Amino acid sequence: MAPPPPPPAPVAMSATLAADEALARRRQAGERVLSMASGEIGLPVLPALRERLAAAADENAYGPVPGSQALREAAAGYWSRRGIGVDPGRVVAGPGSKSLLFALLLAIGGDVVVPVPSWVSYAAQARLAGASPVPVPTPPGEGGVPDPERLREAVLAARAAGRDPRAVVVTVPDNPTGTIASPGTVRRLAAVARELDLVVVSDEIYGDLVYDTGAPAESPALHAPERTVVTTGLTKNLALGGWRTGVARLPDGELGGELHSRLVSVASQIWSSPPAPVQTVAAYAFGEPPEVTAHIAASRRLHETVVRAVAGHFTTAGARLAPVRATCYLYPDFVPLREQLARVHAVHDGDGIARFLSERHGVGVLPASAFGEPAEALRIRVATSRLYGDTDEQRLAALAAPDPLALPWIRDAVAWVGEAVASLTTTTTATITATATATATP
Repeated sequence: MAPPPPPPAPVAMSATLAADEALARRRQAGERVLSMASGEIGLPVLPALRERLAAAADENAYGPVPGSQALREAAAGYWSRRGIGVDPGRVVAGPGSKSLLFALLLAIGGDVVVPVPSWVSYAAQARLAGASPVPVPTPPGEGGVPDPERLREAVLAARAAGRDPRAVVVTVPDNPTGTIASPGTVRRLAAVARELDLVVVSDEIYGDLVYDTGAPAESPALHAPERTVVTTGLTKNLALGGWRTGVARLPDGELGGELHSRLVSVASQIWSSPPAPVQTVAAYAFGEPPEVTAHIAASRRLHETVVRAVAGHFTTAGARLAPVRATCYLYPDFVPLREQLARVHAVHDGDGIARFLSERHGVGVLPASAFGEPAEALRIRVATSRLYGDTDEQRLAALAAPDPLALPWIRDAVAWVGEAVASLTTTTTATITATATATATP
C-alpha cells in the first residue's frame, strides 16, 4: 500500500487581515484603537463608479474566463499610456490582483524568488502553490526588487541544490516600504531574469500612487517585455478593495502565449470568470476619464500629506526612514535605538515594538517579521490609509481639504501616533525607577 500523502504545508492567516480583525474586536469591546496595520484605503467610492455598478447589477452571466472584451481593451489602453502596450488578447482579469498573483504562480510552476522585505502574501502563496520561496534582500532604500547580483547568486545556488526557481516577484512601488526601486536596479533585474530564464511577475498595484507624477515607477516590462507579467487593480488607487477586480498583462511571444493558456485554465477551475458588474465599472475606470484621474490625484495628495506628517514623528524619535515616494506606507527602522529600547522597555525586535504600541497606546502596526525579515529586525510597517476619518463625510472632506492636517480628526490621529512613538524613546523618571527595580540584584 502506498504511504499517505504528506499534509499540506501550514500557512498562517494573512498578517494584515489578522491584525485588522484583532483591532476590530478591541474596538467593538469599547477600546480606543487606531488601525495602522492594514493597507486598506479608507476613502469613499467615487459616485460615478457607484452609479455604473448599480446600472450593471443585472449583468449576471459568467462571461469569458479571461474577462470581458471591454475590460481587456480598457486595461490594454491603460498600459499603453504607460509605455507597456499589450494586445487585449494577452490581458486576463480576475477577482482581485491577489487572486491573479496566486494563479500566476500555479501557472508558472517551480520555486519563486521573493524580495525581503515583501508583502505578506508572496511567500505564503508560493507555499500554497506547492513551491518554496527563495528570499533575496532588496538594495538599501529600494524596496520591492531583489538586489540583482544577490538574485543571481541565490538562483544559481538553489539550482545547484536541486531546486527549480522559475519566477521572481517584484513590487513597484513597494509595499511595505513605500519606496521605489531605481531605474538602474530594475534594468539589472531584467537582465538577470533574461540570463537565468526567469519570469518576472511585477505587482504594480501602487503605480498610480507615486507622489511625483513626473517620475513614475519604472516597470520591468520596459526592459524585459518578453518575460514580464504585470498585475494591477482598483484596490489602491480607487479604494475599491471590496470590489475585488484585478488585471494581468502577459507578454507577447511564445512564452506569453503558453503562460496565457495555463493562466486561463487555472482561472477556469478557481473563479470561472470575474464578477460581471464590477468588470463593467473596471472597464470605465481603466479608461481614465477626467473624474477618475481627478479622484486619484486627490487621493495621492492626501496620502502624501498624511504619510509625511507621520514620518516626521518617527524621524524625530530617532528611527531611520528611507524617503517615502509612493503609497501610504512607512517602514521605520529603530536600530539606532536598540540599546535604549532594550534597557527602558525590554523591547528587542519589531514584534516587541508592535506589541508595545498596541498594548500601551492602541496603535496597531505590523512587525518586520510579517514581511519575511529576521525575527530580530527592529522594523515595523505603518499604514496611514485609515486615518482619514470614520465616516464618508469626514473622508470626503479630507479629500477636498487644502490642508488635511488642519481637520481635527486627522490632526488628532497624527498626534496620537506621535505620542505613541515618542513614548518608545522617552525615558521618564517613573520608567527608570521601574526598570531599576525590576533588574536590581537582591
